[in-house]
Amino acid sequence: MELAALGPDGLPAGPVTREPDLAEAVRARPGVARWVWRSTAEVYPRLLAAGVRVERCYDIESAEALLLGHEGRHGEPRSAAAALARLRGGPVPPDPPQRPAAPGAQSPLFEPPGDRLPLTDLLEVYAEQRRRHDKAEHPDRMRLLTAAESAGTLVAAEMNHVGLPWRADVHRAVLHDLLGERYAGGGEPKRLAELAEEISAAFSRRVRPDLPADVIRAFAQAGITVRSTRRRELAAVDHPAVPPLLEYKRLYRIWVAHGWSWLQDWVHEGRFRPEFQAGGTVTGRWVTHGGGALQIPRVIRRAVVADPGWRLVVADADQMEPRVLAAISRDPGLMEVAGRATDLYQEVSDRAFSGDRAQAKLAVLGAIYGQTSGDGLKNLAALRRRFPRAVAYVDEAARAGEEGRLVRTWLGRTCPPARGAGDASAEEAGLPQDPDATATTTATAAAASDETGSPEWEPGRASADARARGRFARNFVVQGSAADWTLLLLAALRRACAGLRAELVFFQHDEVIVHCPAQEADTVVAAIADAAALSARLTFGDTPVRFPFTTAVVECYADAK
Repeated sequence: MELAALGPDGLPAGPVTREPDLAEAVRARPGVARWVWRSTAEVYPRLLAAGVRVERCYDIESAEALLLGHEGRHGEPRSAAAALARLRGGPVPPDPPQRPAAPGAQSPLFEPPGDRLPLTDLLEVYAEQRRRHDKAEHPDRMRLLTAAESAGTLVAAEMNHVGLPWRADVHRAVLHDLLGERYAGGGEPKRLAELAEEISAAFSRRVRPDLPADVIRAFAQAGITVRSTRRRELAAVDHPAVPPLLEYKRLYRIWVAHGWSWLQDWVHEGRFRPEFQAGGTVTGRWVTHGGGALQIPRVIRRAVVADPGWRLVVADADQMEPRVLAAISRDPGLMEVAGRATDLYQEVSDRAFSGDRAQAKLAVLGAIYGQTSGDGLKNLAALRRRFPRAVAYVDEAARAGEEGRLVRTWLGRTCPPARGAGDASAEEAGLPQDPDATATTTATAAAASDETGSPEWEPGRASADARARGRFARNFVVQGSAADWTLLLLAALRRACAGLRAELVFFQHDEVIVHCPAQEADTVVAAIADAAALSARLTFGDTPVRFPFTTAVVECYADAK
């Protein structure tokens, strides 16, 4: 392993040394303010396994992905070797294939060499990245974004190393209560088999409830037309098969996604390690490489139990997207509303919707997610009258998206131009995937559906595709800016917990969980509030907008809500 101290200009400030043991080399340099390396995912798991923690890092490959996006080159290879080839004008190698997730295991201590570069080459790439930051639309914001993304890679690696506390015995008890006896051979458990019989009896024919086409045919033969087996559509149908069918769908999802096989694969030594990846989506939201960590059903959360004498501090950001919209649009009225300790949607309703909170919430979410027809158009008009700058901000983002222009978050994360984003799934794009979303998030689900229904967006394609990309861009500036803010929140919270036994164990979009000794819980709660305020100032500057959290200190995750 080659190491070199760098000066303020990013150039070597001393001789290059060769170190046989990376962990010992880091231990011997406790005063290093920041480590620059090719990839946190490559280096940091080995350090953590050796009991070594670093304070800050600069992840060259994460920075390369952000810079490529900012330059309108989203999708080009992001590896350090590819960056060096572009810099030198040579053929650009593709990125190595992503290593498949290892169920229930920590990140490996040793990985194949991949595209590791000599230190001199890596320093050349780093120096060029510094120059590219200077050329960004807002260089200081772009540098902050890169720092935040790198901090996120540290948090993700540490969460993967620690794992989410998980009681396998509680999980098995929950599955037995819900699904009944587990039959040998991996067939459907008892309760699902019983529900399947009820469904077949209601249709007076044998029906496979796990096959949507078979269910749709059964309804058709009963004289009822349904287009899908989604919960919302079935709930509106008057037929005796509907109640057992809805229950079957609920339990089948748990059995398949978090049943006994999942437990065996993903939970080991009292921990669930789903392998978090920072910035894994176009919008900057995180993903996991396996285990379905970002969609743990409420009933399965009973198995997430703190260690004896410890607690889970579960914190949810309140009404995050509209508060972010207030901060990035600088709309005076919305900033005033978002700066109060009261319910944001109620405040909006009092100003623009005669006190109708539900209507106000639909209007705000419709503006962000692109519900601009029917009632959504009327709601948007009312919102525009009271908060013109906020609505104009997302309108302009949508227009830029439709026209194929680059659209950026507040810090500079960039939505791909016409080609690229459409190749992403809803999860990859950072959009909700729950087909049974509530009415208040229907616009979100529609945006996800429209965005993923088109294989790619290119100039000259049908106007429907352009509108779909416009809706995605409208949401991107808000959701992506929220992702940027949460990265700085995590970085600040990580630093606040550094002197404690507390450990960050879970994160998804607007929720964070800290596992800590019971006596540290109050300190962690205060640290979350302080981190939210600090990250807001760092991200958005001096605004009156507040980012409050609803925080619960519990022994079991299911008790948090």
